[in-house]
Amino acid sequence: MKLSQFKFNLPSELIALQPTQNRDEARLMVVDRKTGTIEHRIFKDLVDYVKDGDVFVINNTKVFPAKLYGEKEKTGAKIEVLLLRELDARRPGP
Repeated sequence: MKLSQFKFNLPSELIALQPTQNRDEARLMVVDRKTGTIEHRIFKDLVDYVKDGDVFVINNTKVFPAKLYGEKEKTGAKIEVLLLRELDARRPGP
């Protein structure tokens, strides 16, 4: 698998900035892996896709801005910084 397979255009107006008032009405995109078709549903429709033996994995991580863009003061060269992990604030870095 190549990293380039994960690149796609996601218009900023489609990115939720706030959760919906009723969380079960959040948008849900369903992709049929066999046909490649895409359905746009809402989260409470998820039960229509669950079968006996299916497993749910709960991810309680939070997203933070991980890519920073900048410019060097002296040369004007463009730079990009990728944050990979948060360092423990109580101890000095490596």
